[in-house]
Amino acid sequence: MSVYRVLDKLEAYVHEGTWLPAGYRVLSEERLVEYIEKVRATLPEEVGRAKIIAKDQERVLRHAQEKAQAIVEEAATKHDVLVDQNEIVLRARTTADVVLREAEERARRIREGADQYAAQVLAEMESRLAGALGAVQKGRSALNRTPQTVAPSNGAAPLADAAAKSKRAAFDLQTAPEETAELESVTT
Repeated sequence: MSVYRVLDKLEAYVHEGTWLPAGYRVLSEERLVEYIEKVRATLPEEVGRAKIIAKDQERVLRHAQEKAQAIVEEAATKHDVLVDQNEIVLRARTTADVVLREAEERARRIREGADQYAAQVLAEMESRLAGALGAVQKGRSALNRTPQTVAPSNGAAPLADAAAKSKRAAFDLQTAPEETAELESVTT
């Protein structure tokens, strides 16, 4: 039976009661108590819980506020952690940028040094080759100046001497560039 049906029966019983002067009605106490017990028995559990909650209202509110405060504190902590992580990422990116720029600068300096070294080696080789070429040209001009009227047995000696001097000049140019100047002065 529902609470509403019991209340409807109670209301009908009150209307059926005997009238007394001055607007009062006579009702049976037993029957009224019976209807009240039926109403109590048919009340849903939620009403009982609501009664308990109403009694513990302050405790429930305090508990809800504590829970809300805990949630706010947790959110603030997570926010701080995320901000710290963001700062760590920013620092890492900054450090990576600095390291990258330093590496690029170092690579540029190494390239420049390698280019300078290659230019120096090529200039040195050019100098040696120019000296060797000069020695070859002097040897050839020395051969051209010798009289060719000399007997063939004697004519072979100046040619052999010039070839030996030319070979010696080329060898000396490979071993010591300073000796090139001395060799040129000897062949002239």
